Amino acid sequence: MSYGQIARSAGNPRSARQVVRILHSMSRKYNLPWHRVVNVKGEIPMEDEEFFISQKSLLEQEGIQFKGKNKINMEFYRYQPIEE
Repeated sequence: MSYGQIARSAGNPRSARQVVRILHSMSRKYNLPWHRVVNVKGEIPMEDEEFFISQKSLLEQEGIQFKGKNKINMEFYRYQPIEE
């Protein structure tokens, strides 16, 4: 899922940056799967090398394959929530 997808699902489509802040500040406390969220291009957006390596490793452990160093195929891996 992308940050924008989460924002849209929460009813706030222009709040992708707020999603980033929430995941950054609340993931450890609430055990959120922060590593499953990438940017709209399918890239790991973290600039910190340690976090980049950690996120990529967690995704690879779940079977996610990368194109190049940090990009995944969003058409294949994007989460599609069920519309009610």
